[in-house]
Amino acid sequence: MEKRRLGTSDIYITPILMGAWQAGKAMWTGIEDVDSIKTIRAAFEAGITTVDTAEVYGQGHSEQIVAAALSDVRHRVEYASKVFANHLKYDLVIEACDRSLKNLQTDYIDLYQIHWPSGSFNSEIVPIEETMLALNQLKQQGKIRSIGVSNFNRAQLAAASEYGRIDSLQPPYSLFWRQVEKDAMAYCIENNISILAYSPLAQGLLTGKFAPGHQFDPGDNRAKNRLFQGENFQRAQQALEKLRPIAARHDCSLAQLALAWLIAQPQTSAIAGARYPEQAQDNARAAQIQLSGEELAQIDVIGRIVTDHLDENPVMWKW
Repeated sequence: MEKRRLGTSDIYITPILMGAWQAGKAMWTGIEDVDSIKTIRAAFEAGITTVDTAEVYGQGHSEQIVAAALSDVRHRVEYASKVFANHLKYDLVIEACDRSLKNLQTDYIDLYQIHWPSGSFNSEIVPIEETMLALNQLKQQGKIRSIGVSNFNRAQLAAASEYGRIDSLQPPYSLFWRQVEKDAMAYCIENNISILAYSPLAQGLLTGKFAPGHQFDPGDNRAKNRLFQGENFQRAQQALEKLRPIAARHDCSLAQLALAWLIAQPQTSAIAGARYPEQAQDNARAAQIQLSGEELAQIDVIGRIVTDHLDENPVMWKW
């Protein structure tokens, strides 16, 4: 899998990243550690060498699972992790990074990201310059190789960039969720900031596997995902039907088509989660699909069946 440069750093990442939120188990149901380890390893063996995790995913459990899967090939993979919104004061950033290093069984993290802006989830407001001071210090020490942010809007991204180099933005981004295109994408292109799209399959909606009337376990975060509810879900079904013939032309799944479209967008790579090895292998194959300009435009229009009716709320869940 041909790698792409992360921002202006000397780090190269795969266009499809392995997402490890589900490996933390919290807010997911039916996840087994043995499956998570096999799946992360299968992603690596299929060519996905970049894995994205966070301290808050199971309070470090996801990071530990990543280490269990990849420690013996650490020199061949890129780790991305995140510090949560309640740890953005200077000392707490340093402590959080040290915990993540221990969980990941490594002495450096390739990309360390602010998971949510200060104040999110009723967290304490911390000036961005204080958080960036800590991140720059960690970078100077070699504990992290690059700095990124997640769930930031354009104004927040620009503010952080005043205090140090930001090499990536991680927003929710898929064919069915495209607010970043209206807000921060132009800034990212102008400043050579990589976009790492999370929920690139709209939490599985773009796989086409969820029939009308599907009920999630109340403990599953998707039960509160706005795309799975009411008219949003009905419009998604209409769009999926229009995508099926394009997928058939490429002999690929709807999920692979959606990933191929996404990684063809400017400076965009996709963080795709998986529960089982076959899913990770399927995700990796999406990097080989070549869509024509006409097909990309056609898919774009189909996606707007859903996105044209969404409000401006950047959060996908009703939390």
